[in-house]
Amino acid sequence: MRQLTAAVVNATVGAGIFVIPALVARDVGAAAPLAFLICGGVMALIVVTIAMAGSRVEVTGGIYAYAEAAFGPYVALLAGVLQWLSGLLAVSGVSTALLDQFGVLAPALGSRPARVLVLGAIVATLASVNARGVRSGSRLIEGVTAVKLVPLAAFVALGAFAVDGSALHWPGLPAAGPLGRTVLLLIFAYSGVEVAIAPSGEIRDPARTVPRAVFLALGATTLLYVAIQLVAQGVLGSQLAGETAAPLAAAAGRFLGRAGIMLMLAGAVCSMFGYQCGDMLSTPRSLYALARDGFMPSVFARINPVHHTPSVAIWTHAALVLLLAATNTFQALAIISNVGLLLLYLLACGAAIELQRRGVHAGGAPFAPRGAWLGPVLGTALILWILSTATLVEASVTAGVLAVATLAYLVRRNPSSSQSSTGLF
Repeated sequence: MRQLTAAVVNATVGAGIFVIPALVARDVGAAAPLAFLICGGVMALIVVTIAMAGSRVEVTGGIYAYAEAAFGPYVALLAGVLQWLSGLLAVSGVSTALLDQFGVLAPALGSRPARVLVLGAIVATLASVNARGVRSGSRLIEGVTAVKLVPLAAFVALGAFAVDGSALHWPGLPAAGPLGRTVLLLIFAYSGVEVAIAPSGEIRDPARTVPRAVFLALGATTLLYVAIQLVAQGVLGSQLAGETAAPLAAAAGRFLGRAGIMLMLAGAVCSMFGYQCGDMLSTPRSLYALARDGFMPSVFARINPVHHTPSVAIWTHAALVLLLAATNTFQALAIISNVGLLLLYLLACGAAIELQRRGVHAGGAPFAPRGAWLGPVLGTALILWILSTATLVEASVTAGVLAVATLAYLVRRNPSSSQSSTGLF
C-alpha cells in the first residue's frame, strides 16, 4: 500500500499548484480551501470508479480499454481522442505557465517574440530527444520528478510563521456557480492520479489496498494543497489574486526574500519541465495510434526507420504545443483540457456501471468494496455539476474535436476495414 500511495501522490502533485492558488483566490477568495476539499472528494470517487472498471477488464489501456469493453469501439475511440486532446491542451497550459516563470526570472523574456523563441527551443529539444527513443525521454523524467516536492514543503513549513490570520477570514460561503467553476479549474491540480492506479489488477488484495491507498494519498495531497493555499493567502492577502504568474514565488519573497523567490521559481520550472518531458513521451503516441488505426491521416503513423519512434506524431505534437501556448493563457487552456478530462472520467463512470451490470470479470474477483456502486453514481452527478459551469466556447472546442472523430469513425466503418479497437492505444 505504501508504494501505491507514493505513486498516487507523485502522479498528482505537479506543475499546476505553482500557479493555481492565485486563480482560485480570484474566484472564491479566502474560501479556496473549500474548493480544494470538494475537488479532492470528487477525484477520490473518480479514482475508485476507475479501479472498479479496471479490475473487470484484462486488456491494458486504461479508460479507453474499459470503454471498449463496456460500450464498443466507437466510445473507445472517443475516449482515446479525449485523452489525446486533454493531454495536448494540458501541456500547452503548463508551457504557458513555464514561460511566465521565465518572465519573472528575466523580464526581457516576457515579450511575445521572446516567449515564442524560448518555448520553441524547449519543445524542439524535447521532441528531438523523444524522437531518438523512449529510453532517452525516460531519463529526463527521472531527473526532475522528485525535485518538485522540496520547495513546496519548505514553502508550507517556513511560510506558516508569516501568516496573517485576518487574511484567512471567510466573508461567507461562495455561491454554487463560482464554486463549481473553481473546482473545474482545480481538476487540473489533481489530474494524473488515474494513471497511478491503472495497474490495479496487479495489486495484491486490491479491494483492501486500492481504496486505502487512494484516500490516504488524495487526503495527503489535499492537505498539502490547502496548506499551500492558506500560506499564500495568509502572506499576500488580497494581493494573491493579482499574482497570477508566480504566486508562490511572490509569497515566498515576503518571508524569505530573494532566496525564497528563487527557490519557488526553481521548483516551478523543474516541475513544469518535468511535466513537459512526461507529456512528450506519452501524448504523441496517442496521436500515432489514432493515425495507425485510420482515424487520423496516415502520415502521423510513420515510424522513424532508425530509432523506431513515431517521429512525425512527436514533431506534430510539439508544433501544436507551441501554437497553443503562444496564443492562449494557462487558465483558458487548463479549463478546456479539464472539460475533455471530465468527459473521459464520465466515460469511466459509465463503464464501471455497465461492466458491473453485465457481470463482466477479468478472471479474478473484481474490485468491489462495500457500497462501491455509489462511486460511479455520485461521480457522474458531480462531474455533470462541474461541467455545467463551463462556457459555450470552452465546451465547443471539445465538442468540435469529438464531432470530427465521429465523422472519421463513420468514414472508416465499412465491411472491408472495420475491426475491433481493442488495444488501439
